[in-house]
Amino acid sequence: MNQHFSYEVIHVCKQSGARLGVLHTPHGDIPTPIYMPVGTSACVKAMTSREMEEIGTKILLSNTYHLHLRPGEELIREAGGLHRFMDWNRPILTDSGGFQVFSLAGIRKIKEEGVTFQSHLDGSRKFISPEVSMDIQQALGSDIAMCFDVCSPYPCDYKTAKEAMDRTHRWAERCKIHHTREDQALFGIVQGAFYEDLRIESARTLAEMDFIGYGIGGLSVGEPKPVMYEMLDKIRPFMPEDKPRYLMGVGSPDCLMEGVIRGVDMFDCVLATRIARNGSVFTHGGRVVIKNAKYARDFGPMDDRCDCYACTHYSRAYVRHLFNAKEITAGRLASIHNLRFLLHMMEEIRQAIAEDRLLDYRKEFYERYDLTKNF
Repeated sequence: MNQHFSYEVIHVCKQSGARLGVLHTPHGDIPTPIYMPVGTSACVKAMTSREMEEIGTKILLSNTYHLHLRPGEELIREAGGLHRFMDWNRPILTDSGGFQVFSLAGIRKIKEEGVTFQSHLDGSRKFISPEVSMDIQQALGSDIAMCFDVCSPYPCDYKTAKEAMDRTHRWAERCKIHHTREDQALFGIVQGAFYEDLRIESARTLAEMDFIGYGIGGLSVGEPKPVMYEMLDKIRPFMPEDKPRYLMGVGSPDCLMEGVIRGVDMFDCVLATRIARNGSVFTHGGRVVIKNAKYARDFGPMDDRCDCYACTHYSRAYVRHLFNAKEITAGRLASIHNLRFLLHMMEEIRQAIAEDRLLDYRKEFYERYDLTKNF
């Protein structure tokens, strides 16, 4: 750790082995385990920064690829950095753009020097390398930057997975050399697809590079959940105990629960706001499609255990009406609820860890949460 960042494990749950910690950053302390809402283009969709604070958000994620294309990192630097640009005074993590480039598939070419691709906005030719990714993230001024990596698809053969992992390691070395901003932490990213030996090799290799924290990439890319859990179990013994661990792109309630039990400290996902805009909400009983006719005369809250503004002021019937009337407030209320649901769940998980009863909490969670209504 440098002078701007430190991570401490406060307590390890005697019942589960999950850990309670805090990551200290220039823009505030991050209690872990933590869920990070995603503000792709310097905004969590349908939400203001003030509302994000009100629901208890401790850290946001923004997207390097999207901000590079629009409005551009130099404009954001000119505005005083990403925090000032979006009026957010708490920590921000920026991803490297690697996953977004991976998702472009047919319109990108990966070579050792970097990735050439076409902008999804206008088709213009773009290039991102480890050095370019570092330059963009340093210009944005996020608290946590991610190394530029190569994400393998699911499924993929062993040769493809190993080549992607080896290149990820070489790119991590280049990122670390090029990254010079001391008030920004740099995280490495473990790859290796779904091969146990590759995952362990990647975890060991990156640990030797001594990053401030470690992402776990290349999971939640279409594989069955038990496969993801198996990979987390396999690499856990090889992840540094004194560094935060970040499972990238995971955000359903059951995956948050299982990830924490497997030693994960940080999570992010667009799921909460994406499904909200389409009329689905998290509840303690599982997914509810609030647009369904069965809720036309349901005057109870979306979730009677939730303390968010939407649940304490409006009914399922009202939110359903807004969706059917195509009012934009419908997606806003559902987003407020879904984000608060996950943030509150993580608050309860941290409390359960502190009280050495996380496995009991997990049992209670699954007794009421209908996985057949999951995502």
